[in-house]
Amino acid sequence: MDKQYPVYTLVNECHDCYKCVRECPVKAIRIEDGHASVIPEKCVACGHCVTVCPSNAKRVRCDIDKAKNLILAQKEVYVSLAPSWRGVFDFSESKMIGILKKLGFKDVSETALGAEEVSIKTTEILNKADKGLYISSACPVIVDFIRMYHPEFTKFITPVGSPAMTHAKILKDKFGKNISIVFIGPCIGKKNEVDYKGLYDVALTFEELKVWLEDEVIDPSKIENNEENKFVPYSSYEGALYPIDGGMNETIRKIGIKPEVQLINISGLQSFEKALTELDVEKLDKPIFVEALSCEGGCIGGPCMSVKKAGLKMVSDVVTNVKNREQIPQNPEYVVDYDIQQGKIVNKDYPLEEILKALKKIGKHTVDDELNCGGCGYATCRDLAKALLSGDAEPSMCVSYMRKIAMRKAAAMLRCMPSAIVMVDNNMKIIETNDAFMRMFTGDMYDIFKANPEGLKGAAIDRIVDFASIFKTILSTGKDLHKERYAIKDKLYDINAFTIEENEIVGAVITDVTQEETNREMISRKAHQVISKNIAIVQEIACLLGEHMVETETLLSSIENDYEEKDDNK
Repeated sequence: MDKQYPVYTLVNECHDCYKCVRECPVKAIRIEDGHASVIPEKCVACGHCVTVCPSNAKRVRCDIDKAKNLILAQKEVYVSLAPSWRGVFDFSESKMIGILKKLGFKDVSETALGAEEVSIKTTEILNKADKGLYISSACPVIVDFIRMYHPEFTKFITPVGSPAMTHAKILKDKFGKNISIVFIGPCIGKKNEVDYKGLYDVALTFEELKVWLEDEVIDPSKIENNEENKFVPYSSYEGALYPIDGGMNETIRKIGIKPEVQLINISGLQSFEKALTELDVEKLDKPIFVEALSCEGGCIGGPCMSVKKAGLKMVSDVVTNVKNREQIPQNPEYVVDYDIQQGKIVNKDYPLEEILKALKKIGKHTVDDELNCGGCGYATCRDLAKALLSGDAEPSMCVSYMRKIAMRKAAAMLRCMPSAIVMVDNNMKIIETNDAFMRMFTGDMYDIFKANPEGLKGAAIDRIVDFASIFKTILSTGKDLHKERYAIKDKLYDINAFTIEENEIVGAVITDVTQEETNREMISRKAHQVISKNIAIVQEIACLLGEHMVETETLLSSIENDYEEKDDNK
């Protein structure tokens, strides 16, 4: 894609926990080299992966600069403020408007105005219906979810633009077609909705708004309440109920709906998908309208609410500020026609033969091998196999498979190591040994223990070796020990004992150094013999040299004396 998708991953922060895979309702996550990335063509921008990521590696695209550029271009930029703002910011209406104007916006309007028009139009459609299914179009995530994963239900979505779209039309009608509009709310899906017909220009989240305020060093406490700051072109009424679960249905009831119509509200993608499962729309004998929202609890449960506040308190703050009007118009003044097209089915079906081949890559050779533990993030082993075939997963995601590989590698290393290895628990019972240990310490019983599949597992260590006290010491102190040339009977051992799990499991690597020490003594003895012999030779040479020096000195002295006598005679 040319531009960054609304949800992306900071690769260096992503660890192979697979929590985003496990929590993603549509499995729009690809794992490469242990790192998770969002698959744009599969993602519905619900933002659930952003909220559950334990390492904060999933991020939302920041569009602050886009909004700033509109203001810098000296355009008249209006804010379409989602009604859920009252659940996030503890400001009065006038202060909230003053803060946004401080950022450079021309004026502020409530998205709820568009919601009211949508409710009126939806009520009109339902009152004319005899039977059938009708699904609200207010939530962009629900719309994309149906288009991409249940395209057969696309035709049942009400062909009415969302509150944000409708509100944008209201603002352009009131203030001119050349104005720019920035939506601010809790929804990531709105960043995708911006592209439809270009009714509004930028979608920001409440988190982005807070970041922007910090960047501009704007202290909300220093913004005075100015009674002249009011929402334009006028304040909203029942449309402010939209962000709570069932809010839209409540507005429809206020408008007036015929008794035959059933109003049902469902929040959460998984709950919504369950509601559609096995549904035969042709058998419905009455009109059923579903107010569907992707976030549990409604928009106030959105991924970018950016507030630490009890859900009940947020609902209360929203409901408290809802104004009622005595009479609601029966005909909408503004309608945005929403032409929703079916999307491609993004999940490919694979032949059973290919799935079975993929299962073998993760050690699943029989049905009994398919544990369906969910550790990889997928509900079943076959779902993981399909993800492997589509290139969205890696074999290393299978925990049981990797555990088997690790155990095989560990067993191979233990088996091939020439040194003896043993692991002991806090009850002084053997957990694991290798063949070298059994050879070294079981003597004539080696063949019996070798034939036992469990080997020495469960045996008391003090019945096998004479240095069990070393293990007791490590278990009690937690400190590693190294014993060199540790003598036991006629043997010498080099023992490296260490903690595996503090006060629970200890291990030891034991090497028989008896032969090495014997060879060392033999070499030392021979070296001593050579040195002694060399010393004797050197001493003999020294003696001979000493005798030769004496004779030479005597001869030279005699010659010197003869010359002195001759000089005296002269």
